[in-house]
Order: sequence, then C-alpha cells, then structure tokens
Amino acid sequence: MKILVYGINYSPELTGIGKYSGEMARWFAEQGHAVRVVSTPPYYPDWKIWQAFSGRRYDTRVEDGVRVTRCPLYVPAKPSAVKRMLHLASFSASSSLTVLGQLRWKPDLVILVVPTLFCAPQALLLAKMSGAKSVLHIQDYEVDALFGLGIAKGGLLKRFAFAAERAILRTFDRVSTISSGMLQRARQKGVNEDRLRLFPNWSETARFRDVARDSALLSRLGAAPDRRVLLYSGNIGEKQGLETVVEAADRLRNRHKLQFLLVGEGAGKARLVEMAQHKGLTNLLFAPLQAYEDLPALLASADCHLVVQRRGAADAVLPSKLTNILAVGGNAVITADPDTSLGLLCEEFPGIAARVEPESVDALIEGIEHALSMPRPNAIATEYAREFLDKDRILGRFLTEI
Repeated sequence: MKILVYGINYSPELTGIGKYSGEMARWFAEQGHAVRVVSTPPYYPDWKIWQAFSGRRYDTRVEDGVRVTRCPLYVPAKPSAVKRMLHLASFSASSSLTVLGQLRWKPDLVILVVPTLFCAPQALLLAKMSGAKSVLHIQDYEVDALFGLGIAKGGLLKRFAFAAERAILRTFDRVSTISSGMLQRARQKGVNEDRLRLFPNWSETARFRDVARDSALLSRLGAAPDRRVLLYSGNIGEKQGLETVVEAADRLRNRHKLQFLLVGEGAGKARLVEMAQHKGLTNLLFAPLQAYEDLPALLASADCHLVVQRRGAADAVLPSKLTNILAVGGNAVITADPDTSLGLLCEEFPGIAARVEPESVDALIEGIEHALSMPRPNAIATEYAREFLDKDRILGRFLTEI
C-alpha cells in the first residue's frame, strides 16, 4: 500500500506529535508499505529550527526507509495568537504544491495529522483525485485549544473557526484521535460514528520495562541522588500551566529531601526560570531536553511524575508523556477534571495515578504527597501499558480498521 503522512511535526523531534508521526511512518515502512511524508524541519519544543536544517528551502531525502519532504516554515521566536496562526498557515502554503504533486504517485491512503487544519483542503483534494482513503488523525484540537486557553478571542472569529472545523471533520473518510474523551468531542462536532476510530499514542513498552534508577544521570542533571525527585519532562509551554509547579516548589522549600526537576524546552521556559530565580528556589532545577535513549532511565529515576495541564486544555490536548511514564511503572500526579479522559482513566483503573484538580497549588501538593506514598514500580501502570499502549498492537489495529 502507498501511504502519505502529512503533518507539521515529524522526527527527529523527540517530544510530542513529531515523535509519534515519525515512529508511525517508520513502522508502516517496516511492514513493507511504500511511505512518503510531507512535513517541516524540526523546531519543537524549542520554537527554533534545529541546526543542520533550513526553514527557507525544500529538502527531500530518504530517512529510515521513508521518503521525507521538508517544506519551508515560519517559526516565531515568541508565539502569540497571530504568530501561531501565521506559523500554521505558512506550512499549509509551502506544502500545498508538494502534496498535490503526489498525485503522480497515487497514494492509497492519505493521513493528515492535526494540527494543522489549514492543510485539510489539499489533503482532501489529493485523496479525491487519486482515489485514496482520507484519514484525519487528531493529536490536538487546535481550535478548542486556541479559544479554551484564551490564546485567541472574539465571538465572530470563534463561531467561524468552529463551523469551519466541523465542516472539515465531516468530510474525511475516517477521523481518528488519541483518547476516548477526544473521540467523544469529535462526536459532538458532528462526525458520524462509523467514521470514528480510536488511535491512541503508544509506548515502546519493552524499552521501558524493568529499568533501574540512574543516580549518575540525576547527578548530571544537578539532582542529588539521595533526594526524592519530582519530575516534569516535556514541552514547557502555555497549555501546561507550570506556574503551579513553581508555586508548589516554593511552598515545599523546607522539605529538603524533595527536588523538583523540570526537563525540556518551550516558549514558557524563560518565564518560569525567571519566576524561580525571583523566589530564590534551590529545590527547583531546570535541564534541557534529554536524548531519547536516556528517556527510560530518566523516567525510572523519578519518585513522582508531574503531568500538569491547565483546565482549558482538557480533552483538547492529551499529554503524550504519560504513555512512557505508565510503561516504566512511574507514579504520576495528574491535573485533570474527573469527566476528562485522564480523569476517567484514573477512575477506571484505581491506583494508576493520583488525579487532582487543575490549576490549584494546594491540590498539586496533595497529589504529590499521594504519589510519593504509592508503591514503586506501579504494577497497575505497567500492566495497563502492556495491555493498551503497546506500539505494535496499536499500529497494527489502526491499519486493519482503516
């Protein structure tokens, strides 16, 4: 089968959507399918084009058996609502002819990974002209996130954006997304049940099984090996609301055995660093994003994982970091309302994590205390990962159902 994967994020990005799109494309190729990707140079979560890549020119090469075309991209150093829209629109504009040029190749399956919906018209046109099946795979509900987090405002703009989104979702042959809550949101947006598919993010569970705490790694990141590590690892942006973590570190500064560690990059990092410095926090460390090969050891070395999101992000985006936390048997404190996907996960599998109210420092501290009292490794988490998050099972089922 000929498969085109189309999306703004792709490997070698180590976190978020790019990681999963890259693994998906490579897995398809390993199964014997002909796979092409139209994407951009890596820029996330730094919001800066990586060295050895260019944001101004087209580049096509074969990477791990996949033909990857990277298109020019505008990347704002400090993303705002308008700049984010221009960022997404720039990829749609630069990639349109490249995508439509795939008509000569005649793909059998066109998968558009969202964000961004700006790319939907050319994806749908290519699928129609080539006779391919069209799949919209939703990693983030970008419209919900823009308005739910207050990044974009305005009643008329909001009505237009949701109406356009609804029309686009109902046009694709299949709409897949990564959680039951996000699937329910697609139903509410008018997608027929027979077009919906659950396609959760996965973990390479074997890589994360039976991994030991790595004191040398913690020391390299500045954490004393005898301290209990409270880890956040991933994108440091607006939708996480990590100000509550800084406030929690401030309140717990006299608990000398506790060490907060924030590992990652993102548009909100500089502000958090300044906030921590202003408070004079010595129990809160910042470290750059770590190599993927070190991720199992990093996650296994934490006594508590901080899976933090603002309330407006619930079921619009789902923290991809959680899959590997569960696979390694980590104890997580999750900020989510009870009726969200993460809230329902904690209710259905008691003991898998500690769920607390979002945007509350008191609740976060209570959740930390709960998570620190849970047994390690968390057998409920590892069993859930083995049963529901295995990469081969998920990708194989997705292709079969599509």
